[in-house]
Amino acid sequence: MILREFADSDAEKIVRWTGSEREFRLWCADRYEKYPISAADMTAMYDECGKTGAFFPMTAVEEDIVGHLILRYTDEKHETVRFGFVIVDNAVRGSGRGRKMLELAKEYAVKVLNARKLTLGVFDVNTAALRCYKSVGFTETGCDDEAFEVLGESWKCIELECVV
Repeated sequence: MILREFADSDAEKIVRWTGSEREFRLWCADRYEKYPISAADMTAMYDECGKTGAFFPMTAVEEDIVGHLILRYTDEKHETVRFGFVIVDNAVRGSGRGRKMLELAKEYAVKVLNARKLTLGVFDVNTAALRCYKSVGFTETGCDDEAFEVLGESWKCIELECVV
């Protein structure tokens, strides 16, 4: 598997994985009030965010696209990188590819982006993702007291970090 920069041609396949809000919320490692609903929306959002110099959408490829995530600086010194929109193709979930993608992203954040700390958030109902994040070195740092109402369910976001 390799991790490469997002290409506009990746958007259509990635958006198919987020075909329903329920599935997207279960896969997503970060909380979004609005998520891309078309490949064009995703590409436009990434193009706009990319102009900041602090936003890095990445695609995991293993013969075909198997995963996607966003890395972004969260501080002015560019020492903290937040992982977000972490998704793996449903066809390969549970096969270890998500863990491999996270390991590659962690390495990229440290070696290329010079991160000293990595952060992310995961909904408390996504126990499989939480186990995966912990397996690559993330630890829980807290939980939002305020729950989110998503599709009639009350979810909280657990914050995690990894100091490198």
